[in-house]
Amino acid sequence: MSGPSRLSTQARRVTILDVAEAMGVAKGTVSRALNGHPDIAEATKRRARKVADRLGYRPLGSAQAIRTGRCRSLGLVIETAEHDAHQPFLAEFLAGLSDSAAEEGWTLTVASAPGRDTLETYRRLISDRKADGFIVPRTKLDDPRVTMLRDADIPFVLFGRHGDPDGCAWYDIDMVGAMRESVRLLARRGHRRIAFVGGGPQHTYEHLREEGFRAGMDEAGLALPDAFVRHGALDRASGAEAFGALLDLPEAPTAFVCAIDAAALGLWRAAQARGLVVGRDVAIVGYDGAPDGAHAEPPLATWAVDYEAAGRRLAALLIRRARGEAPETLREIAYARFLDRGSAVAR
Repeated sequence: MSGPSRLSTQARRVTILDVAEAMGVAKGTVSRALNGHPDIAEATKRRARKVADRLGYRPLGSAQAIRTGRCRSLGLVIETAEHDAHQPFLAEFLAGLSDSAAEEGWTLTVASAPGRDTLETYRRLISDRKADGFIVPRTKLDDPRVTMLRDADIPFVLFGRHGDPDGCAWYDIDMVGAMRESVRLLARRGHRRIAFVGGGPQHTYEHLREEGFRAGMDEAGLALPDAFVRHGALDRASGAEAFGALLDLPEAPTAFVCAIDAAALGLWRAAQARGLVVGRDVAIVGYDGAPDGAHAEPPLATWAVDYEAAGRRLAALLIRRARGEAPETLREIAYARFLDRGSAVAR
Protein backbone atom coordinates (compact mmCIF):
# COMPACT_ATOMS: atom_id res chain seq x y z
CA MET A 1 0.00 0.00 0.00
CA SER A 2 1.34 3.35 -0.91
CA GLY A 3 1.93 5.88 1.84
CA PRO A 4 -0.09 9.06 2.35
CA SER A 5 0.29 11.74 -0.28
CA ARG A 6 2.45 14.76 0.42
CA LEU A 7 -0.61 17.00 0.39
CA SER A 8 -2.40 14.94 3.02
CA THR A 9 0.54 15.27 5.44
CA GLN A 10 0.57 19.08 5.24
CA ALA A 11 -1.89 21.45 6.86
CA ARG A 12 -4.38 22.58 4.24
CA ARG A 13 -4.57 26.35 3.81
CA VAL A 14 -7.88 27.79 4.95
CA THR A 15 -9.71 29.42 2.05
CA ILE A 16 -12.35 32.07 1.80
CA LEU A 17 -14.81 29.28 0.93
CA ASP A 18 -14.18 27.75 4.37
CA VAL A 19 -15.09 31.05 5.99
CA ALA A 20 -18.23 31.34 3.85
CA GLU A 21 -19.37 27.81 4.77
CA ALA A 22 -18.76 28.48 8.48
CA MET A 23 -20.86 31.64 8.26
CA GLY A 24 -23.54 30.10 6.05
CA VAL A 25 -23.26 32.82 3.43
CA ALA A 26 -22.02 33.15 -0.12
CA LYS A 27 -18.30 33.35 -0.85
CA GLY A 28 -18.79 36.75 -2.51
CA THR A 29 -20.38 38.12 0.68
CA VAL A 30 -17.33 37.11 2.72
CA SER A 31 -14.99 38.63 0.15
CA ARG A 32 -16.83 41.94 0.18
CA ALA A 33 -17.07 41.92 3.99
CA LEU A 34 -13.35 41.33 4.49
CA ASN A 35 -12.52 44.01 1.94
CA GLY A 36 -14.74 46.58 3.66
CA HIS A 37 -17.27 47.14 0.88
CA PRO A 38 -19.85 49.76 1.91
CA ASP A 39 -22.78 47.57 0.76
CA ILE A 40 -22.06 45.06 3.54
CA ALA A 41 -23.49 45.64 7.03
CA GLU A 42 -20.96 46.42 9.76
CA ALA A 43 -22.21 43.47 11.81
CA THR A 44 -21.47 41.15 8.89
CA LYS A 45 -18.00 42.66 8.46
CA ARG A 46 -17.22 42.11 12.14
CA ARG A 47 -18.54 38.54 12.03
CA ALA A 48 -16.52 37.76 8.90
CA ARG A 49 -13.32 39.03 10.50
CA LYS A 50 -14.05 37.07 13.69
CA VAL A 51 -14.69 33.81 11.83
CA ALA A 52 -11.67 34.35 9.57
CA ASP A 53 -9.45 34.87 12.61
CA ARG A 54 -10.86 31.80 14.35
CA LEU A 55 -10.26 29.60 11.32
CA GLY A 56 -6.86 31.11 10.62
CA TYR A 57 -7.77 32.46 7.19
CA ARG A 58 -5.21 34.79 5.63
CA PRO A 59 -5.64 36.10 2.07
CA LEU A 60 -2.79 35.66 -0.37
CA GLY A 61 -1.38 39.17 -0.66
CA SER A 62 -0.45 39.10 -4.34
CA ALA A 63 -3.72 37.51 -5.44
CA GLN A 64 -5.73 39.97 -3.38
CA ALA A 65 -3.84 42.94 -4.80
CA ILE A 66 -4.60 41.75 -8.36
CA ARG A 67 -8.25 41.13 -7.55
CA THR A 68 -9.00 44.29 -5.54
CA GLY A 69 -6.33 46.70 -6.69
CA ARG A 70 -5.21 46.99 -3.06
CA CYS A 71 -2.10 45.79 -1.27
CA ARG A 72 -3.72 46.48 2.15
CA SER A 73 -0.83 48.64 3.28
CA LEU A 74 -0.74 52.18 4.65
CA GLY A 75 2.12 54.46 3.63
CA LEU A 76 4.07 56.94 5.74
CA VAL A 77 6.96 59.00 4.38
CA ILE A 78 9.19 60.52 7.05
CA GLU A 79 10.99 63.65 5.91
CA THR A 80 14.33 63.32 7.68
CA ALA A 81 15.11 67.02 7.25
CA GLU A 82 12.09 67.99 9.40
CA HIS A 83 12.96 69.26 12.87
CA ASP A 84 10.91 66.60 14.67
CA ALA A 85 11.73 63.60 12.47
CA HIS A 86 13.77 61.91 15.20
CA GLN A 87 11.80 62.90 18.30
CA PRO A 88 10.94 60.20 20.89
CA PHE A 89 7.23 60.47 20.15
CA LEU A 90 7.83 59.04 16.66
CA ALA A 91 8.09 55.52 18.12
CA GLU A 92 4.71 55.93 19.85
CA PHE A 93 3.18 57.29 16.66
CA LEU A 94 4.45 54.36 14.58
CA ALA A 95 3.23 51.87 17.19
CA GLY A 96 -0.27 53.34 17.04
CA LEU A 97 -0.30 53.27 13.26
CA SER A 98 0.94 49.69 12.91
CA ASP A 99 -1.23 48.26 15.71
CA SER A 100 -4.40 49.85 14.33
CA ALA A 101 -3.57 48.71 10.80
CA ALA A 102 -2.91 45.15 12.00
CA GLU A 103 -6.31 44.98 13.67
CA GLU A 104 -7.84 45.35 10.20
CA GLY A 105 -5.38 42.96 8.56
CA TRP A 106 -3.38 45.79 6.99
CA THR A 107 0.32 46.60 7.23
CA LEU A 108 2.34 49.80 7.49
CA THR A 109 4.97 50.78 4.91
CA VAL A 110 7.42 53.40 6.19
CA ALA A 111 9.93 55.17 3.94
CA SER A 112 12.35 58.00 4.66
CA ALA A 113 12.88 60.93 2.33
CA PRO A 114 15.98 63.09 2.78
CA GLY A 115 16.11 66.65 1.54
CA ARG A 116 14.16 67.30 -1.64
CA ASP A 117 13.33 63.66 -2.43
CA THR A 118 9.93 63.65 -0.71
CA LEU A 119 7.66 63.71 -3.76
CA GLU A 120 9.84 61.19 -5.59
CA THR A 121 9.53 58.84 -2.61
CA TYR A 122 5.74 59.09 -2.75
CA ARG A 123 5.76 58.45 -6.50
CA ARG A 124 7.97 55.40 -6.11
CA LEU A 125 5.72 53.88 -3.44
CA ILE A 126 2.68 54.52 -5.61
CA SER A 127 4.20 53.09 -8.80
CA ASP A 128 5.50 50.02 -6.95
CA ARG A 129 2.07 49.52 -5.36
CA LYS A 130 3.56 49.54 -1.88
CA ALA A 131 0.71 51.51 -0.29
CA ASP A 132 -3.02 52.06 -0.84
CA GLY A 133 -2.89 55.51 0.72
CA PHE A 134 -0.80 57.77 2.90
CA ILE A 135 -0.74 59.44 6.28
CA VAL A 136 0.66 62.93 5.70
CA PRO A 137 2.23 64.39 8.87
CA ARG A 138 3.38 67.91 9.72
CA THR A 139 1.19 69.57 7.12
CA LYS A 140 1.97 72.86 5.44
CA LEU A 141 -0.42 75.60 4.35
CA ASP A 142 0.77 75.14 0.77
CA ASP A 143 1.73 71.47 0.70
CA PRO A 144 3.05 69.87 -2.52
CA ARG A 145 2.40 66.40 -1.06
CA VAL A 146 -1.31 67.17 -0.81
CA THR A 147 -1.38 68.61 -4.33
CA MET A 148 0.29 65.52 -5.79
CA LEU A 149 -1.87 62.98 -3.93
CA ARG A 150 -5.06 64.88 -4.71
CA ASP A 151 -4.18 65.15 -8.41
CA ALA A 152 -3.31 61.45 -8.55
CA ASP A 153 -6.56 60.49 -6.74
CA ILE A 154 -4.61 58.60 -4.07
CA PRO A 155 -6.32 58.30 -0.65
CA PHE A 156 -4.64 60.25 2.15
CA VAL A 157 -5.33 61.51 5.65
CA LEU A 158 -3.54 64.51 7.12
CA PHE A 159 -2.10 64.64 10.61
CA GLY A 160 -2.91 68.32 10.76
CA ARG A 161 -4.85 70.54 8.39
CA HIS A 162 -4.29 72.26 5.06
CA GLY A 163 -4.86 75.73 3.66
CA ASP A 164 -7.26 74.28 1.06
CA PRO A 165 -9.45 71.64 2.76
CA ASP A 166 -11.08 70.41 -0.46
CA GLY A 167 -10.73 66.63 -0.69
CA CYS A 168 -8.83 66.39 2.59
CA ALA A 169 -9.50 64.01 5.46
CA TRP A 170 -7.65 64.74 8.70
CA TYR A 171 -7.00 64.05 12.34
CA ASP A 172 -5.75 67.04 14.30
CA ILE A 173 -5.41 68.46 17.80
CA ASP A 174 -7.20 71.56 19.09
CA MET A 175 -4.10 73.72 19.14
CA VAL A 176 -6.08 76.97 19.02
CA GLY A 177 -7.81 76.06 22.28
CA ALA A 178 -4.54 74.99 23.92
CA MET A 179 -2.78 78.26 23.09
CA ARG A 180 -5.76 80.33 24.19
CA GLU A 181 -5.82 78.49 27.52
CA SER A 182 -2.06 79.01 27.94
CA VAL A 183 -2.56 82.78 27.80
CA ARG A 184 -5.52 82.59 30.19
CA LEU A 185 -3.44 80.64 32.70
CA LEU A 186 -0.52 83.06 32.57
CA ALA A 187 -2.85 86.08 32.81
CA ARG A 188 -4.57 84.58 35.87
CA ARG A 189 -1.14 84.28 37.46
CA GLY A 190 -0.51 87.97 37.04
CA HIS A 191 1.36 88.26 33.75
CA ARG A 192 0.58 91.21 31.49
CA ARG A 193 3.52 91.10 29.07
CA ILE A 194 3.26 87.74 27.31
CA ALA A 195 5.19 86.88 24.14
CA PHE A 196 4.77 84.15 21.50
CA VAL A 197 7.73 82.17 20.15
CA GLY A 198 6.77 80.17 17.06
CA GLY A 199 8.37 77.53 14.89
CA GLY A 200 8.30 77.12 11.11
CA PRO A 201 5.90 79.64 9.51
CA GLN A 202 5.29 77.34 6.54
CA HIS A 203 3.57 74.77 8.76
CA THR A 204 -0.15 74.79 9.47
CA TYR A 205 0.45 74.16 13.17
CA GLU A 206 2.32 77.45 13.46
CA HIS A 207 -0.60 79.51 12.20
CA LEU A 208 -3.15 77.68 14.36
CA ARG A 209 -1.05 78.07 17.50
CA GLU A 210 -0.43 81.75 16.83
CA GLU A 211 -4.15 82.19 16.14
CA GLY A 212 -4.97 80.68 19.53
CA PHE A 213 -2.36 82.82 21.26
CA ARG A 214 -3.70 86.03 19.73
CA ALA A 215 -7.27 85.06 20.63
CA GLY A 216 -6.19 84.50 24.21
CA MET A 217 -4.47 87.88 24.36
CA ASP A 218 -7.58 89.60 22.97
CA GLU A 219 -9.85 87.85 25.48
CA ALA A 220 -7.55 88.83 28.35
CA GLY A 221 -7.46 92.45 27.15
CA LEU A 222 -3.66 92.39 26.90
CA ALA A 223 -1.56 94.48 24.51
CA LEU A 224 0.55 92.60 22.01
CA PRO A 225 3.45 94.63 20.56
CA ASP A 226 4.78 93.37 17.24
CA ALA A 227 8.14 92.73 18.90
CA PHE A 228 6.48 90.17 21.20
CA VAL A 229 5.87 87.72 18.32
CA ARG A 230 8.81 85.78 16.87
CA HIS A 231 9.06 82.84 14.48
CA GLY A 232 11.68 80.34 13.37
CA ALA A 233 12.56 78.77 16.74
CA LEU A 234 12.90 75.04 16.01
CA ASP A 235 15.33 73.77 18.64
CA ARG A 236 17.03 74.83 21.88
CA ALA A 237 19.66 76.95 20.16
CA SER A 238 17.24 78.95 18.02
CA GLY A 239 14.84 79.08 20.95
CA ALA A 240 17.55 80.56 23.19
CA GLU A 241 18.29 83.16 20.52
CA ALA A 242 14.63 84.16 20.22
CA PHE A 243 14.12 84.35 23.99
CA GLY A 244 17.34 86.34 24.38
CA ALA A 245 16.16 88.97 21.92
CA LEU A 246 12.82 89.22 23.76
CA LEU A 247 14.43 89.44 27.20
CA ASP A 248 16.66 92.27 25.96
CA LEU A 249 13.70 94.47 25.00
CA PRO A 250 13.32 97.69 27.08
CA GLU A 251 10.07 96.30 28.49
CA ALA A 252 10.73 92.58 28.30
CA PRO A 253 8.01 89.93 28.52
CA THR A 254 7.60 88.18 31.85
CA ALA A 255 5.97 85.14 30.26
CA PHE A 256 6.15 83.19 27.01
CA VAL A 257 3.93 80.83 25.07
CA CYS A 258 6.01 78.62 22.79
CA ALA A 259 4.78 76.66 19.77
CA ILE A 260 7.06 73.66 20.35
CA ASP A 261 8.84 72.21 23.38
CA ALA A 262 12.16 71.78 21.56
CA ALA A 263 12.45 75.56 21.32
CA ALA A 264 10.83 76.26 24.70
CA LEU A 265 13.70 74.52 26.46
CA GLY A 266 16.03 77.20 25.10
CA LEU A 267 14.57 79.69 27.61
CA TRP A 268 16.64 78.23 30.44
CA ARG A 269 19.88 79.13 28.64
CA ALA A 270 18.73 82.65 27.75
CA ALA A 271 17.40 83.32 31.26
CA GLN A 272 20.54 82.07 32.97
CA ALA A 273 22.72 84.35 30.83
CA ARG A 274 20.73 87.32 32.22
CA GLY A 275 20.62 86.17 35.83
CA LEU A 276 16.95 85.19 35.65
CA VAL A 277 15.34 82.03 37.01
CA VAL A 278 12.62 80.21 35.06
CA GLY A 279 9.57 79.70 37.24
CA ARG A 280 10.51 82.64 39.47
CA ASP A 281 11.42 85.61 37.26
CA VAL A 282 9.94 84.42 33.96
CA ALA A 283 7.31 81.83 33.03
CA ILE A 284 6.77 79.67 29.98
CA VAL A 285 4.24 77.21 28.56
CA GLY A 286 5.24 74.92 25.70
CA TYR A 287 3.46 72.47 23.45
CA ASP A 288 4.09 68.81 22.49
CA GLY A 289 4.70 67.06 25.82
CA ALA A 290 8.29 66.17 24.88
CA PRO A 291 9.95 63.92 27.51
CA ASP A 292 12.89 66.33 27.93
CA GLY A 293 10.55 68.92 29.40
CA ALA A 294 9.95 66.79 32.50
CA HIS A 295 13.69 66.81 33.28
CA ALA A 296 14.16 70.60 33.18
CA GLU A 297 14.45 72.45 36.51
CA PRO A 298 11.73 73.46 37.06
CA PRO A 299 9.88 71.08 34.68
CA LEU A 300 8.35 72.61 31.57
CA ALA A 301 4.61 73.26 31.64
CA THR A 302 3.29 71.96 28.33
CA TRP A 303 0.44 70.41 26.40
CA ALA A 304 0.93 66.67 25.94
CA VAL A 305 -0.35 64.98 22.78
CA ASP A 306 -1.17 61.26 22.83
CA TYR A 307 0.77 60.31 19.71
CA GLU A 308 -0.03 56.61 19.95
CA ALA A 309 -3.77 57.40 19.99
CA ALA A 310 -3.22 59.77 17.06
CA GLY A 311 -1.53 57.00 15.09
CA ARG A 312 -4.37 54.61 15.81
CA ARG A 313 -7.04 57.05 14.64
CA LEU A 314 -5.10 58.07 11.53
CA ALA A 315 -4.72 54.43 10.46
CA ALA A 316 -8.43 53.77 11.02
CA LEU A 317 -9.43 56.87 9.05
CA LEU A 318 -7.10 56.05 6.17
CA ILE A 319 -8.43 52.51 5.85
CA ARG A 320 -11.96 53.91 5.68
CA ARG A 321 -10.81 56.44 3.09
CA ALA A 322 -9.16 53.70 1.02
CA ARG A 323 -12.42 51.75 1.14
CA GLY A 324 -14.26 54.62 -0.45
CA GLU A 325 -15.60 56.89 2.28
CA ALA A 326 -15.72 60.60 1.42
CA PRO A 327 -12.90 62.68 2.93
CA GLU A 328 -15.34 65.28 4.27
CA THR A 329 -16.79 62.61 6.61
CA LEU A 330 -13.34 61.71 7.95
CA ARG A 331 -12.29 64.75 9.95
CA GLU A 332 -11.59 64.53 13.66
CA ILE A 333 -10.27 66.98 16.26
CA ALA A 334 -8.85 65.69 19.54
CA TYR A 335 -7.51 67.49 22.62
CA ALA A 336 -4.11 67.78 24.24
CA ARG A 337 -3.66 67.34 28.01
CA PHE A 338 -2.15 70.20 30.00
CA LEU A 339 0.79 69.39 32.28
CA ASP A 340 0.81 72.21 34.83
CA ARG A 341 4.43 72.31 35.95
CA GLY A 342 6.84 74.69 37.65
CA SER A 343 7.87 76.74 34.63
CA ALA A 344 4.43 78.40 34.54
CA VAL A 345 4.24 79.60 38.14
CA ALA A 346 6.29 82.81 38.08
CA ARG A 347 4.75 86.02 39.50
